[in-house]
Amino acid sequence: MKGLLGRKVGMTQVFTEDGILIPVTVVEVQPNVVLQKKTMENDGYVAIQLGMEDVKESRATKAAVGHAKKVNAAPKRYIREFRSEEMMSYELGAEIKADIFAAGEMVDVIGTSKGHGFTGAIKRHNQKIQKMTHGGGPVHRHMGSAATTGLGTNKIDPGFTMPGHYGVDRTTNKNLEVVKVDAENNYMLIKGNVPGPKRGLVMIQSAKCSKGDVEPKVLVDYSKKNEEE
Repeated sequence: MKGLLGRKVGMTQVFTEDGILIPVTVVEVQPNVVLQKKTMENDGYVAIQLGMEDVKESRATKAAVGHAKKVNAAPKRYIREFRSEEMMSYELGAEIKADIFAAGEMVDVIGTSKGHGFTGAIKRHNQKIQKMTHGGGPVHRHMGSAATTGLGTNKIDPGFTMPGHYGVDRTTNKNLEVVKVDAENNYMLIKGNVPGPKRGLVMIQSAKCSKGDVEPKVLVDYSKKNEEE
């Protein structure tokens, strides 16, 4: 399994040479630095630790600065681990760019979903709205009865769906196709949507339940047309 960190930029659309429109998410992938390698002997599991986006030493903790200096790197804003034996061949301090993936590969994208604040049960749990006819009461978007057992226990069972905080959850969108990879300009195009707001951190890794890679799409290259004109 391969993986790296990136930032969601936003969504756009591209066209293939056959005229097919593909909605894509643009993910900025700055070079990821290998900060540490976890081994079975020392840590009890195998993983590689990646860091992305430099921060000033004055704005980082002494522990973070010392950890990065072990591999001659600047302290990083984001540090995540990928449990991957395939990536253990990278040396400490090595840079991993977007070209670790190729067009046509299937990936899972992990991010933090958008926050919606305190939300009612109709939006949060897709509960049914109350009657809008006469006799339905003055409020139509209230939750219904909280009686769950009918035994008169005077308590609500755990897990009962109610209004509350909605969003800001770890979310995984699975089996997304990589449409284009541009390591020179540090970005990737991934078909469909990925979790989180704009500029949100995402983790891109090889799809765990993929049925196999697909044929890379041949996109329209507008730069060549502009040069001809």
